[in-house]
Amino acid sequence: MSRILWGICFIIIGIIIGTNSFGLTNINIFFDGWWTLFIIVPCFIGLFNKKESKLGNLIGVLIGVVLLLVVRGILNFEIVAKMILPIVFVIIGLCLMSGNFIKQTISKKIKEGKRKGLETIVATFSEQNICKEDECFDGASLDAVFGSILLDLRKAKIEKEAVISVSAIFGGIDILVPSNTNVKVKATPIFGGVSNRVSKKDNHEKTIYIEAFCLFGGIDIK
Repeated sequence: MSRILWGICFIIIGIIIGTNSFGLTNINIFFDGWWTLFIIVPCFIGLFNKKESKLGNLIGVLIGVVLLLVVRGILNFEIVAKMILPIVFVIIGLCLMSGNFIKQTISKKIKEGKRKGLETIVATFSEQNICKEDECFDGASLDAVFGSILLDLRKAKIEKEAVISVSAIFGGIDILVPSNTNVKVKATPIFGGVSNRVSKKDNHEKTIYIEAFCLFGGIDIK
């Protein structure tokens, strides 16, 4: 669906440019606030992508629309500026609540893993590249603050289950998982994104449970 919508967008742009060139239409694509479409359109299309955060994309659409209305003079900038802080707190509250009530199985697995003592990998204003080749892996805790972490598990030895607790704050984390593994994710993105690119199948014997939190950051699982 997202590819179809992107295709429709490019077709519409092509038609507008073509008809303008031949004088059939006079549509100004560089209207006041046109740049907000770079926020609105990708976030709107992201709502139809099953692998992206619906809440994060919805927030992006709302922000883009508000900015467009401000630029067009429909909304007062001073009023919007006063509302930004309370709206941010409300959004954070909704994100935390939504993350608390979904996928209780993942939360349980993560808690069990933390009791056992997860390996801790931290990147603060730095970069960490960890490869678990031919190593036994049952879990880890990843924290990236203004930094990046790459965890390569493609050749790791996973007996049956593994749990990963992930936190990215103004940072980025990439997790590469084996092809013969199920991946179940509980994500709480706040002005960030958690992308699970692993094909959703439940016919594998091994499962990785991931609890992900990101604030102005990005987490990519593939």
